[in-house]
Amino acid sequence: MSQSVSNVVTFPVLFADIGGTNARFALLTDADGDIHHFDTVETRLFPTIEDAIQGAVIGAGAPIPRSLVFALAGPIGEESTHLTNCPWVVTPRRLIERFRLDHVILFNDFEALGLCLPGLKPKDLVAVGGALPPERGTKVVIGPGTGLGAAGLVDAAGLWVPVPGEGGHIDLAPVTARDYDIWPHIERAGGRVTGETIICGSGLLRLYRAVAAASKAFPVCDTPAAVTGAAETGDPLAVETVALFAEHLGRIAGNLALTFLAHGGVYLAGGIAPRIVKVLQQGSFRAAFEDKYPHQGLMASLPTAIIVHDRPALAGLVDFARRPGTFGLRLDGRHWRG
Repeated sequence: MSQSVSNVVTFPVLFADIGGTNARFALLTDADGDIHHFDTVETRLFPTIEDAIQGAVIGAGAPIPRSLVFALAGPIGEESTHLTNCPWVVTPRRLIERFRLDHVILFNDFEALGLCLPGLKPKDLVAVGGALPPERGTKVVIGPGTGLGAAGLVDAAGLWVPVPGEGGHIDLAPVTARDYDIWPHIERAGGRVTGETIICGSGLLRLYRAVAAASKAFPVCDTPAAVTGAAETGDPLAVETVALFAEHLGRIAGNLALTFLAHGGVYLAGGIAPRIVKVLQQGSFRAAFEDKYPHQGLMASLPTAIIVHDRPALAGLVDFARRPGTFGLRLDGRHWRG
């Protein structure tokens, strides 16, 4: 379906990528203009999304926006959206009334990451296990950060069709003998071990504690950053934890690649992957990714890469606002007009 800029947004447009920990804002004054980025803010510093817009954007002297195009870490609701790992509630009608807006458009945060994939340049990517992903072909993005997000981008009839989802919450099962040693010690919510249970920031620490318990060792690290730092200095527990983190990320990324038949590649996003590039390139990630009997040959042909662009979700939102006709998506249920 073809959409023009004029019937989707009016400028200036305020963009936001709102996760569990941080909110990133950017402003575009016209479709061909330069994007203006604002300082990243911590969500905990503002009681509401309205307060954050007022304090971090309008209070910084920016032009008053006419439209908001936001990416939110959670499934988009009919009248309001509760973020999964943040107490903010985004209510479009309230935003329209508060800031006298013409349009509010909401995307899931990983759906927005999907929108950015066609526009990424080689400098924005680091290959894992071979060549960079091709320009065309159905793509998948998965990213461990505060949580674990995932989305697809289907290449269909010359259009890019984003497919949001909650793939981070699919079950993750033990495979190796070492997994079976570790699994009984994993702290779990609701009796399940999902991708997000161990493949995210808090999950890395959860996995570290389980590895320590299985090894009958004392866990020294008390933050995810401490675990990755200890791994870099050669601490055995931390080294094994980060290696297992990469392996399980490969396993769940491979599951999603099979689901979508992602000939256009699987992209790793979020705050953690760029910090463990060497570990991801050492082999356990790709080995787990490709270990999908009877489709090992197919999996070996699917490229994987780490996104190192500093604000990829915002880039995806901007690409949509500039060229909405290149994306095949319906705005029903996500587009509110003033």
